[in-house]
Order: sequence, then C-alpha cells, then structure tokens
Amino acid sequence: MKNHLTDKSSKIMHTRHIKAVLFDLDDTLWPIVPVIRHAETILHAYLETHAPAVTAQFSPDRLREIRARLLKADPAYQVDLLRLRHAVLTEAFHACDADKRLITPALEMFQRARNAVTPYEDVVPGLTSLALRLKVGSISNGAADLEEIGMAHHFHYSIAAHQSGCAKPEPAIFLRACEALGVLPAEAVYVGDDPELDVEGAQKAGLLGVWMVRSGLESGKALPGHIKPDAICASLIELEEWITAHI
Repeated sequence: MKNHLTDKSSKIMHTRHIKAVLFDLDDTLWPIVPVIRHAETILHAYLETHAPAVTAQFSPDRLREIRARLLKADPAYQVDLLRLRHAVLTEAFHACDADKRLITPALEMFQRARNAVTPYEDVVPGLTSLALRLKVGSISNGAADLEEIGMAHHFHYSIAAHQSGCAKPEPAIFLRACEALGVLPAEAVYVGDDPELDVEGAQKAGLLGVWMVRSGLESGKALPGHIKPDAICASLIELEEWITAHI
C-alpha cells in the first residue's frame, strides 16, 4: 500500500516540526484478535480444571456476552479492561458459588497469554530506526504489558488507559503523553488502526493522525467519511518514508 497524503496534511506538515511519533499497540504493532482468543481458551481450560462449576454454566461465548453487557452498562470499564474481565469472572463465580480466590490466578494466566504477541516484521526495525531521530511513545486503551512483551525499551514513554484514568479518544491521554515526551501536540504524530479512537482522537488533541491499515487485518475498520487521516500507511516502513519526506 502506498502512502496517501491529503492536501490539508501537506500544508500542515510544512508548518510543523515533528519531534515525536506515538503508537497504538494492538492491531497496529501486532495482531491482537487471535491472541485474545487463544488467551480466552487458556483461561477457560484453567477454569475447567480448577473451577469446573463455572465452566459447566459459562462457555467462552457466554463470558463474552457478560463482558459486552457490563461494558455497555458502565463505559468506565473501557478505561480498565482487566478490571472488566475481573468483573465478568466475579459475576460467573458468584452465580456458581465458586471460590473467588481462583479469579486472581486465572486472570494472571490470561494476561500472560494475552502478552504473548508477535510483532509484525517491520515493527522492531521500524521503531529502532525512528528512535534515532524522534522521541517514540505509545498510547493504548488495552492491557498490553510492554515490559512482559519485551518491547518497553523501544519507547521513551508509554501510557495505557488504566494508568491515565481516561481512554482514547479523549484528548487528555494524548496531551499527557506529549507532555511526558516534552513536545507540543503540534510536534507529534499518532499512529493507529482505529479511525475514531486513533486518527480522529489524535487530531482533536492537536496531533497529526496517521491511519495504519495492515494487510489482511481481521479486525480492520472502515474509514468514516468525516475522518481525514493525515496519512494512510500499511507498515512502519511506509510511515518512516512519509515522516522523512515531511520533516
């Protein structure tokens, strides 16, 4: 996929000095849907062994239904997805009168599997190259642990929604990251796969918003007509080429 740059973006870029690039994580730097499904399978297998009464009544699909219902009832869960999963298991364990002390080790096992991600081939060399010229950061609504994944050293600063108390597309989380990196929003580019959360959210906070569209991404989202990314890229290689052409 070739980079696509809007006329509006071209004019803006000539008046900006880009000092930082920030990334979404899930489905931007690695595919997440198969990882989550595998983690949920491991979680259910653990429960089958240690809390069979729970799995007898609650299939993985039913647990997902509870998750969706709780999230709809209380959008605050969007800020802390691990807290949401804990609430799901708490409800299921309570319904079965199961030992709730098993919830913590069950979620620890889930989280280990959730962090067993495989970055796209361009990610590590791309982050390494970008860090030679720019400050590199990450902003995520998810629960990825960059230390456990082994990629924390690629970022000068990283923040997740559960650490910030707010989630994308709220401007506050973008502004907090820019402040931590010591750059103005106008000096930063944000890259992500979700048009509303990542592109529009970043632009409303004053950053440039780049839409990352990975080839064959299972959870790929359509681009709403009112959202105009400053660029569209399929890899960090294309992203770096675009940044290089405009700084």
